[in-house]
Amino acid sequence: MTAVTFLGAGEMGAALAGAALAAGYRTTVWNRSPGRTDALVAGGATAAGTAADAVAAADVVVVCLLDHASVHEVLDPVASALTGRHVVNLTTTTPDGARELAWWASGAGVGYLDGGVMATPQMIGSAASTVFYSGSGEVFDRHRDLLERWGSAEYFGADAGIASLQDLALLAAMYTMFAGFFHGAAMVGAAGVSATEFAARAVPWLQALAPSVAEYADIIDRKDYSAAGQQSLVFSDLTDIVDATRDQGISTELVGAVQKLIRRQIDAGHGGDGFARVIESIRHPEAAA
Repeated sequence: MTAVTFLGAGEMGAALAGAALAAGYRTTVWNRSPGRTDALVAGGATAAGTAADAVAAADVVVVCLLDHASVHEVLDPVASALTGRHVVNLTTTTPDGARELAWWASGAGVGYLDGGVMATPQMIGSAASTVFYSGSGEVFDRHRDLLERWGSAEYFGADAGIASLQDLALLAAMYTMFAGFFHGAAMVGAAGVSATEFAARAVPWLQALAPSVAEYADIIDRKDYSAAGQQSLVFSDLTDIVDATRDQGISTELVGAVQKLIRRQIDAGHGGDGFARVIESIRHPEAAA
């Protein structure tokens, strides 16, 4: 099996390295904080004393660190040792951060593949795990067997920033959804209803509405906001929700932000169009303002 090095043995890095170990890869691990690699070593991995030693141990180097800056802090000093090798960066970065790292890698003679992990550490290696990739198609094809040990591997092309964009866009949807639940829980919580009781109602409600995402997507792609059967922006006005939120003594920031998106389109004369039109307030904030 191919030898593989992991730089970073936090929860996600350790899960990635553990999956490689379980698949029989000769695995070298390095972490800036001592002790984080002990469990992996007990499972058969080799701990490197320095990042340079770790890089020298394999032709493919998987990087899973804190942020964009930490990637440079670790890789810049070993750039010459990385020449001719392949780097798979699974550190969360912005799309432009990923593109900058790809540019840096190209200058150093390094094959670069950027990734966005759509999974928790506990999900790595399971059918529920997906990892997005973009950047070098050669690196993706060469190491696809390794990449698929972590979950479904989806490649988005040569632009190194696209995997990060897809990753962060999905996370934006996730965090906003969870924040919406938190808001609702705070509303009923002010009346003495537990979050657990509220969740028992919220989960089936949100599951029933989930197919609407695909319906909205079709409307957005066609920009057919005036089609019959859509809930109008005027009808979607959140004044009652905002007022009820305020009356419960909790923050209106979250629903107030959605209300502003709705009101901008109504004020622009689109009150009869469907709710999906608020995406135009998001796409063109300067025009909406």
